[in-house]
Amino acid sequence: MRTIHSLKELRTILRGYRRQDKTIGLVPTMGNLHEGHISLVRKAAESADVVVTTIFVNPMQFGANEDLDKYPRTLVEDQEKLEAAGNTLVFAPPVEEIYPEGLAQQTKVIVPEVSDGHCGASRPGHFEGVATVVTMLFNMVQPDLAVFGEKDFQQLAVIRKMTRDLFMPVEIIGAPTIREDDGLAKSSRNGYLSAEERKIAPVVFRTLEATAEKLADGRTDFHTLEGEAEQSLSAAGLRPDYFNIVNSLTLKPASPDDHELTILVAAFLGTTRLIDNLSVTR
Repeated sequence: MRTIHSLKELRTILRGYRRQDKTIGLVPTMGNLHEGHISLVRKAAESADVVVTTIFVNPMQFGANEDLDKYPRTLVEDQEKLEAAGNTLVFAPPVEEIYPEGLAQQTKVIVPEVSDGHCGASRPGHFEGVATVVTMLFNMVQPDLAVFGEKDFQQLAVIRKMTRDLFMPVEIIGAPTIREDDGLAKSSRNGYLSAEERKIAPVVFRTLEATAEKLADGRTDFHTLEGEAEQSLSAAGLRPDYFNIVNSLTLKPASPDDHELTILVAAFLGTTRLIDNLSVTR
């Protein structure tokens, strides 16, 4: 496995693989890798000859009061995990390689509608930053396929629409959420939880499961279900950001006629913001 920091070197190496008719898979990450990320690498390796994992803490997708400066940078540990998983190349560029003229001068990509609401409402500009950097990574790597985790459900929807609308020749593959034994979705931000908070955190997934059961039983009073779930989260010591039952395709509020539903949740536990989701077919 090789680690590359410059676009010029990346393109030179990838050109060699293409001459051998190798297919290329991309796994974009911000590093601080856990088993969820590694599962994306393994998923990419199922369909591609070469797997490129990018490690770039993207400043454009962080808000003014978010954790950009304290986001863990763990490149050495990440390299060890990726090599063990059979990754081919790591592209870990410095910020100036991605944004040579600075963020203020950078062309941006906006994906309408699907970026609105949910995390898009709570984190203004976040999905603009995601869409922009993923577009740039697609142009840099020119992969045949790219793998994203379903834990970030709205992000995956944004990437799918962007790829479709801009006629990008990249197959987007969603990979299932990887969970701890108690149901907590694996996330880099779980490391911010105190020992006591970590005991409380699985309530998020249990609340999703309880709501999913009610939906499967035929309940369509979605607003009431959302309120009940937020009360459960609050009673456990979390501060709900949102708890929304949506159409799985459009991410708009669910209607009684919808058969494919997804429950989206974000909640603060102390200063840590947890997100998760669960899909239901009725």
